[in-house]
Amino acid sequence: MGHDNDIEELMLHMGDFGRYQAWQFFLHVISGLTAGIHMMSLVMVAAVPDHRCAIPGIDTENFTAPWNSTEVLEAIPKKSDGVLHNCLIFVPGRNLTVECDSWVYDRTYYQSSRAIEWDLVCSQRWMGALSQCAYMLGVFAGAVCLGTMADKYGRKIIFYVSAVAQLVFGVTVALIPEYYTFLVVRFLYGIFGSAGAYITGFVLTMEIVGPSKRTICGVAFQAIFALGVMLVAAWGSLIKDRMWLQIVYGLHSVLLIGHWWLIDESPRWLWAQGRVKEAVAIIERGLRMNGNNVDIDVARYVSRAKASQRTKEERECGVLDLFRTPNLRKKSLNICLNWFANSIAYYGLSLTTGNLLGNPFLMLFLSGLVEIPSYAMIVNLMDRTGRRSLVSTLMILGGVCSIVAPYIPRDVNGGAFVVVVGMLGKFLIAGSFAITYNYSAELFPTVLRNTALGVGSMSARVSGAMTPMIILLDSLDPRVPSVIFGCLVLVSGFLALYLPETLDQPMPQTLEDGETFGVGDTCFTTCFGSRSRDKTTYDVALQDSDYKESSKDNAA
Repeated sequence: MGHDNDIEELMLHMGDFGRYQAWQFFLHVISGLTAGIHMMSLVMVAAVPDHRCAIPGIDTENFTAPWNSTEVLEAIPKKSDGVLHNCLIFVPGRNLTVECDSWVYDRTYYQSSRAIEWDLVCSQRWMGALSQCAYMLGVFAGAVCLGTMADKYGRKIIFYVSAVAQLVFGVTVALIPEYYTFLVVRFLYGIFGSAGAYITGFVLTMEIVGPSKRTICGVAFQAIFALGVMLVAAWGSLIKDRMWLQIVYGLHSVLLIGHWWLIDESPRWLWAQGRVKEAVAIIERGLRMNGNNVDIDVARYVSRAKASQRTKEERECGVLDLFRTPNLRKKSLNICLNWFANSIAYYGLSLTTGNLLGNPFLMLFLSGLVEIPSYAMIVNLMDRTGRRSLVSTLMILGGVCSIVAPYIPRDVNGGAFVVVVGMLGKFLIAGSFAITYNYSAELFPTVLRNTALGVGSMSARVSGAMTPMIILLDSLDPRVPSVIFGCLVLVSGFLALYLPETLDQPMPQTLEDGETFGVGDTCFTTCFGSRSRDKTTYDVALQDSDYKESSKDNAA
């Protein structure tokens, strides 16, 4: 057995999911909760309630005329659907309308928000969208930089630095009184709030649990993220002051502060760095906690590691290695599109829940709640159907829901049907997005796994940053954003059929493993019986690599 397979032998001793993995997983998955809270916090903190132009001489600081009063109906024009216009007011004594420069807001659900304070409506609506973009661009930067740094410096240090930083910026952003400073802090908040700890925690879990538990553990991260979304809605309904609301959101990161003393570095990462003694020490601790008393010959593994290090060229792996060779390049581009499309649909559906009929807190809560049965479904299906066919099916059906929903009439019954179709779309896209996380971790080798997830997340955050701006296109036609989201998901869902299947396959370790893995395996070749041939090709490549390692060891 070659040096790169020694780690598999050791991890096999520890089992798929004992007490040690359960404890570490519990610590890691908390990062999913805080990521969901930070990501969606602005939906409540900068909520835009129903609004109309302030009528001079009638609306004052202490009094707002009822929406259906005679004064309002005479002063505010109606849109084509019979609803009062948000941005226009009649010129007194003339049948002309002009844009107004002051507004009054419906305080039924929101007593305060950034949008109310800064009037982020009508001609200034783009400023609210830019606030969400700033956060997503921060996540984009964090996914690339922190993902690469986690592969270079270790998972644990990046996890903890991100945990502390998201606490600091999550509270600080609530206290900023000026818009452009707010944007800067939102950007920094995004770097650490939903990228560093979340992605790194996910990778840490994927690298210590066995193959049979990767699916349920990976999906659990998405479920906890959805729980974070539900907490955003719950706190939003209870706390009416936007500053204290954001402070409460930020303080959830206190849950991660003790992790430096509780979580372990990834044994796989330590092994890949040649730090075999440290990796074995962690595995021995895990074996003891799991009740396995097997003796490990540390000296043997260390000597084999040193011999292996002498026979291979040392070099650091980075983002470019994902695109340097043909097979890795095809997988990387395809999975990046998958992240991009899932993200734009997921956040498009999440950020527009306030546009659905009914209580906005309930709608956001339901949009998070509907994800839970989706994750339960894919946990039961992923290890039966595989990743590829399931992610493709969910994306195609989710894309259809996104396209159909805006064409449903919004009368009383139609409005309820829109909610049902919208929630069904969220159910499907949440499932495909969760599979994408697992799929990405399994497609790429250990030396590039965190980087690959970082680049995938980067692609998702690019589309996440675009989402608020695309939503602004509803001023041209309310159906445009949903159709754009749906079409992107449909295309990506079809292209996912060209990715290799990872079900029951060993996780690749080295760059060579990553390039060899899945060559020639697509949904279309599998239909003609080529999957077994591809698996054999990969296994033969691993055996050939082991044979070469063994020959070099003997020669040494």
